[in-house]
Amino acid sequence: MAEREDGSKQESGPGERYRLFATPFGVCGIAWNPIGLTRLQLPEATAEVTERRLAAPGRQPWEGPLPTPIARAVAELERYFDGTATDFAGIDLDLGDRPPFHLALYAKIRLIPWGETTSYGALARDLGMPGAARAVGQAMGRNPVPVIVPCHRVLASGSGIGGFSAPGGKTTKQRLLELERANAVERLPLFAPRR
Repeated sequence: MAEREDGSKQESGPGERYRLFATPFGVCGIAWNPIGLTRLQLPEATAEVTERRLAAPGRQPWEGPLPTPIARAVAELERYFDGTATDFAGIDLDLGDRPPFHLALYAKIRLIPWGETTSYGALARDLGMPGAARAVGQAMGRNPVPVIVPCHRVLASGSGIGGFSAPGGKTTKQRLLELERANAVERLPLFAPRR
């Protein structure tokens, strides 16, 4: 089993493959099966660590030209990390047997456009579960495809940065928001202009 970003173990599904690719943020990794993407691994300290996080029993590295939908996904991710507005709407995902709440939440998060943000509480209300902001945060911590399901665009109440379970934690979230020049970034305490 491979280790998830939250420290839990993850088994690969049937027919899963993976590939590493370089971005201005560092070496990322992507895993997929015949249905769609199953995981996006954001950069770790080294490419070897990134690959170790991505590899799982039964998940094999892919050699040679990528299948067309995976090549498109990698190209879109490369454009994203170059600072080009990207929405990833055309990328098919296979999120496995996640709970229905997680799947509904991830679908809602995928609708948050480039450069826009929302809050944990607003998402909970949108899903008809006011008061479930903590459950939203916990489900986002188990998001296997950050950036494609852009949980970095979800902020704490009062436009605080909130948490981020991907490598680099809040620093990575901050970098992604800066990359997108997100509408609320200037209001975050970390980005407040010095007076």
